Amino acid sequence: MNYEETLDYLYNQLAMYQRVGSSAYKPGLDTARALDRAFGEPTKSLRCIHIAGTNGKGSTAHTIAAILQSAGYKTGLYTSPHLVDFRERIRVNGQMIAKDAVTDFTRRYLEMGLELRPSFFELTMTMAFEYFAKEGVDVAVIETGLGGRLDSTNIINPELSIITNISFDHMAMLGNTLTEIASEKAGIIKPGVPVVVGEAEGDVKDVFVKKAHETGSALRTACEENPAGGMTALEDRIIYTDTPFGTIESELTGECQPRNAATIMVAIDELRKRGIAITDEAVRLGFAKVCELTGLTGRWTKLSDKPLTICDTGHNIGGWSYIADQLGKIGGKKHIVVGFANDKDITPILKLMCGITNAKIYAAQASVPRAMESAELLKRMREAGIAECTDGGSVADAYRTARSECKDDEMIFAGGSNFVVADLLAMQDFA
Repeated sequence: MNYEETLDYLYNQLAMYQRVGSSAYKPGLDTARALDRAFGEPTKSLRCIHIAGTNGKGSTAHTIAAILQSAGYKTGLYTSPHLVDFRERIRVNGQMIAKDAVTDFTRRYLEMGLELRPSFFELTMTMAFEYFAKEGVDVAVIETGLGGRLDSTNIINPELSIITNISFDHMAMLGNTLTEIASEKAGIIKPGVPVVVGEAEGDVKDVFVKKAHETGSALRTACEENPAGGMTALEDRIIYTDTPFGTIESELTGECQPRNAATIMVAIDELRKRGIAITDEAVRLGFAKVCELTGLTGRWTKLSDKPLTICDTGHNIGGWSYIADQLGKIGGKKHIVVGFANDKDITPILKLMCGITNAKIYAAQASVPRAMESAELLKRMREAGIAECTDGGSVADAYRTARSECKDDEMIFAGGSNFVVADLLAMQDFA
């Protein structure tokens, strides 16, 4: 197979959550372990950092990878989903896996004739582990796909476990209460391996405290330590003063980022204790150039100045609580292009959107089977009481309509799902 045929096999012959939703979710580690054995157990040679959580996993994983790169370590980074290019999922020092490596791995897998029927995620995760081992990475930063306890990535034995926060998402698979979801995320905590929790309080924190006690794992809660110190939010960066690493300028500017920054700083301190040499300068450089060093995008990313155009992949109530607040603080007319997956409970998100003043909302339908139809989304918006909204059609059409109506001193926001951001970034005539 050539590269295009390989992607066609991966996307269409294997169950892919990004496209079809919960039917692709395969809880359990047996298949992941069998695949790891089939490819020579690459996980045993990898020094890993394991990251779970409802929101902030991607920002946290990419920033830690950028810091490790800046410290001189050859760093693997495995994240999901991708936005435009499949190879975004697997990077070494910011460089995407080569197309030939994707094709070669898939060919060898098919030649094995294994009777495992892996999901898309299980197979591509194994691809990442083998690639990192072959490339001889010093550290691999691994983001969970969904949950933690039964997530395929949980076959690793990491140097450090990180759980960013807990919010409502994927309830059909993870549970209907925050404590149930926390219990699933806590499943990545391993015996004797330290764990950093970003945000947790009350019953949710109790879940992590209990699990850490059971496994003999040192637990640190970043929101309580608050190493980010003083903060000044500017249009293009956030400045953190009085941190253990000096003054830090971060190019990630979303309102959720100070909490992620605190998690990252505590994690770096813990990695130092584990013998990983990271200078203060490497920390500052990683924060300042995370997008350049790792290819991160879609986290309150500015795409244009006139008009101001922002995209964000936030897709659940936890993410939208920050997005709605940040949009509400921006003056002038706001043109909001949004779309959602059809298996999401968007009722609480629509309530937040009702509170965004001086806004016109364009219901968009992304180009994946899981996308909610734009007409259905418009219907739900009107039922929620959103006054100024319209059916924008496809993401491209919705954006073009919003652009035609948006004046240079107004703004456009696009988000609601990874799919919407992916379709927007894929537009060749985007401007």
